[in-house]
Formats: sequence, C-alpha cells, structure tokens
Amino acid sequence: MTLTLATLNAASASEFAALLDGIYEHSPWIAERAALLRPFASVAALRQALVRVVRDASEAEVLALVRAHPELAGKAAVAEQITAESAIEQASAGLAHCTPAEFERLQQLNADYNAKFDWRFILAVRGPRGTGLSRAQIIATFERRLAAPLDMELAECMRNIHRIAEIRLNDKLALEPSIGQQVWDWCEELAVHSDAGFKERGELTVTYLTQAHQSCSRQIQWWMKDCGFDEVSVDAVGNVVGVYHAAQATRGELPPLPLGEGWGEGAASINALTRGPHPRPLPEGEGVNARRLLTGSHFDTVRNGGRYDGRLGIFIPMACVRELHRTKRRLPFGIEVVGFAEEEGQRYKATFLGSGALIGQFNPGWLDQRDAEGVAMREAMQAAGLPATLEAIAALRRDPARYLGFVEVHIEQGPVLNELGLPLGVVTSINGGVRYLGEVTGVASHAGTTPMNRRRDAATAVAELALFAEERAARDGDSVATIGLLDVPAGSINVVPGRCRFSLDMRAPNDAQRDALVADVTTELARICERRGVAFTLEPTMRAAAAPSAPDWQARWERAVQSLGLPLHRMPSGAGHDAMKLHEVMPQAMLFVRGENAGISHNPLESTTADDIQLAAEAMLHLLENLAP
Repeated sequence: MTLTLATLNAASASEFAALLDGIYEHSPWIAERAALLRPFASVAALRQALVRVVRDASEAEVLALVRAHPELAGKAAVAEQITAESAIEQASAGLAHCTPAEFERLQQLNADYNAKFDWRFILAVRGPRGTGLSRAQIIATFERRLAAPLDMELAECMRNIHRIAEIRLNDKLALEPSIGQQVWDWCEELAVHSDAGFKERGELTVTYLTQAHQSCSRQIQWWMKDCGFDEVSVDAVGNVVGVYHAAQATRGELPPLPLGEGWGEGAASINALTRGPHPRPLPEGEGVNARRLLTGSHFDTVRNGGRYDGRLGIFIPMACVRELHRTKRRLPFGIEVVGFAEEEGQRYKATFLGSGALIGQFNPGWLDQRDAEGVAMREAMQAAGLPATLEAIAALRRDPARYLGFVEVHIEQGPVLNELGLPLGVVTSINGGVRYLGEVTGVASHAGTTPMNRRRDAATAVAELALFAEERAARDGDSVATIGLLDVPAGSINVVPGRCRFSLDMRAPNDAQRDALVADVTTELARICERRGVAFTLEPTMRAAAAPSAPDWQARWERAVQSLGLPLHRMPSGAGHDAMKLHEVMPQAMLFVRGENAGISHNPLESTTADDIQLAAEAMLHLLENLAP
C-alpha cells in the first residue's frame, strides 16, 4: 500500500519516524523532530520541515549525519554492509559494476578525500533528474570537489544529503516529478546544439543566428506544436513565438488538472479554484482576440555556458500549456510564450535584441554590425531566412493594451536559494546597473630604485578603488560592485605600473541606491588619484534602469509559492533579464528556481533538479489559474 501524506499526518510520532526510516542515513532523530511540526499541507512542506530540522541541529549532530554516509563503491558497499537505500542508489549508478580501472580510481579518490576531509564523499548518485548519474559523471564530480575548501565541501555534502532524502521520500510516496522531468529533458536535449568550434570540445555555446541557433529554433518550434500551441512562428528577429488561445464562448465545469497526490497544496488549490464556472461568458472570437499573458526567456547562451539559463523560462510555460492542452482546457486569456533569440550579446553588441524588438527598441545601426568573422547582422538574418528590414522588425512591436503583463521564470544564477535550502524565490526587482571603462595614469619607474613614498603607481590606485568599491557596496546589502578587468599595458615584473586599465560594474535594486553607490565610488576614485598623484579617465559604457516587480504581479508569485506549502523568500536579481525590457511597457514579475553546485551559472556546471522545476511549474500553473483577465 502506497504511503500518503495523509497517513504521515495522522500517524503517531513514533509511527511517523518509522514510516520515514532511511530518508536520512542512520539519523532517525530528523524524522522524530519533524513529527512535532505537523500537520504538513503538502509534501513540499514536509521536505522543508526536514531541511529545517537539520539546519537547526547542533554542529555535532550535523557532522554525525555527514559521517553516517558510506563510501561510494567502498569496502562496505562491496561487502553489502550498507543500508538498503544506499545499496539501491549505488547500484542504479552502476557502481556495483565498475571496470577494474574505474574501481581503482574510485578507491584512490576515496583515500585522497578521506585524508583531506573528516568524512566520506557524499553525492546524490541518482542525479538532478532522479534517474541516475553515469560512472564517468560521478568520477568527474568526485575529482572536482576534491579540490574544494572545507567549508564549501561541507555545504555541498549537506546539499547532496537533502537531495538524497528528497529522492528517497519520492520513492516512499510513489511520486514522480513528471512535468519537471519533461522540462529537464528539453533543456538537456536542446544542449546538443552548439556552435562550431565549441561543440567539438563538448562546450555549449549558441550565439545569434548561427547554425546551432537555428537548430534550437526549429526544435523549440516542434516542441511547441507538440505541446498544443495554436500558433507557432518565427518572427523577423528570430524569436520563436507560441500562442495558446483563450477560451471561446464557454461556461461550465473545467476538469481537474491531474498533477498527482502529494505534489504540493498547489495542485489541490488549482483544481479547487478551477472546477467552478468561468466568471462570465466570452464573446465569440475572443479566444483569438482576448488579452494575453506574455511570458518566456532567451535560448541563446554565453560561450561555454549552462543548459538552463534562459531556456528554463521558455520550457516551464510550454509545459504548462502542454498540461492545459492535454486536459482540453482553456483560460479566459491567451498565453503567448516567446523564446527570445538574443539576450546575451555574444555575437553582436546588441544585448536584449529579442525582447527589445517587442517594445520597439531595435537600433537600426545593429544591422550593419559585423561579428568576429566579418559577417554583418543583416547578412546573418538574410542567411537565416529573415527579411532583415527595419519595416518587418518595427512590425513586431507589441501593443501593451493587449497584454495582461509579462512573467518570467529563471534559474537564480546565484547561491542564495541553494544556501537557504529553498527551491523557489520571488524576485522583488531586477537591479539597475552602470558600467565604466577606466584608466589610471601614473609614472612607470624602476621597481628597485623608486622609494615607496615616491611612486606614482597606477595599479595600486585601482587596487585601492577595488577594495573601496567592495566595502561600499556591502553597506547596502543588495548592492554589488565589481572590477572584473584589470590590465597593466606593457607591464613588467620590475617596473612600477605607469598605466592601469580597468572596468567598473555597479548594480542595485533601485536607481536611487545605484546612483548613490556610483557617486560614492567615483568620488573616491578622484580622491585616491589626487592623493597618489595619478590621473584617471572614466568612460560610461552602459546604464540600465532598475526594474522593480509590479506589486500585484509579485504578490501573485508569492501566493503561488505559498500555495505549494513553501516558505516565501523575496530577493532581488543581480543579473539582467528580458523582463527588464518588457518592464518598460507592461507590468512584470519573476520567479527564481534554485540552482545546484552552489548556484553557479554561465558555466557548464549550471544545473537544477526535476523536483525544483516541478515546483516552479506548479507555481506557474497556480498563477495562470488565479489570474483574472
């Protein structure tokens, strides 16, 4: 008989702990303490309670939990002296069938790891999809994490412990994150397309209108059609656009959405809220002409980037439409999903080209820009079958009156949710930013003969600025300041730097906070240079306004997250997104999904789990179902 959440809520404390035995390795105290936090409104709430118990535990208890885990393919596993759960997991990853070379390598890694850390290597070998990592992936992860510092590795072990517990809980409750797995599969399958020169190295790079980019476009179109979109097209800048029309003149009961028992209170609330009649009959033809919700993200990538940046925000709404179509359901408004063709500005200096075109912000000069191979954007468009005319591009401009607003789901691209143990976060604002290219000019002189108090060192002036910028941004909490480029032209090991070129990137959740940061940092640069007897130039290269979330749309995401039984966490976005362009003409709000591997992004290690994607999809379905036109 399948275990259910209702059974767990109704059980005695001892029965509850017994039913969850094995979720955490040799640590029944976690379930025993979680029993005191009942009742749980959803499985997601139960998971968070287990995480909370561990977070509130003593350091000794946490270390005991970590040390309770066996080695991968270790002696205990070979002798079948590990728990049944661990044995099943290691067998599912093929660790019981290692080649002699693989087994030898794992034994050496275990020995090296145990010598460096005071516990054994812990990895959720069933992986982010829940169906298993390969032995090669396991060994590669082992090798990478062996180089980590102690505090980072302990945090990564804890993340994997909670992931193992999540998968084991799914098994006990017979839950499968089917929507999350579908989205995860789409992200992985789309990653087979990569630009020439990168694909051969196993790196993911998809830049505007390359062959790989066009292959991605065709694949997304095919999947949209398969999901049940009524219209699928490619527009004049290469955006892939799918439209799911609103309901026509219909009334009456809507069938429930079968998300499966246990996938959060959101599933139940969605069904409860949609079984009643529509609030009004829709006029004939309004299914096509009704207002729409606009959503989506970009499918281009940075060079050697990750599989989920941008693409998650295309595929999650696609999966939502797929569920609506599968159950033959329409909403009182249309859904327009856009896979933006360009956001990263990698091939041409035309960042946000895809979303900018939708608000009438396509720079005519972009058509004449040339890439590193000398190909003009106009030529690239024509080669891809696009009209490459300003008239066709201008026609893409959307009428905001036809749209309810814009929402975007995105992988966080940072460590916050990962560190908090939360799968979802609601974005309060997309940070505004300012960028500069600067140069400090001093006097190049002999490093051995120039006394320290007589130097005009350009590099140390910039170094002092970097430290000030770091300290000043930290005062605001959510502000950031970065000097990412530092260059001493014609520098030499025995010469005091006479010139130093640098970049300066400053961001904050609102424009006033950003401008105060900029004023303080640039004023300090002038002071540093005057005191050190050096000169400086500072050239602004970018200024972007902050994009605060529309309060009512942010509240919709908040209600969606809470409906799943999850704690609510609000956070700013330090990265730019297509939503900040749409923000200029319509209300917008974003939802963040936790990333794995300390939340790293713009990196091949970028990842998330099918379970977190499932929760994001459920949150979006809740938002859709509760959105009045």
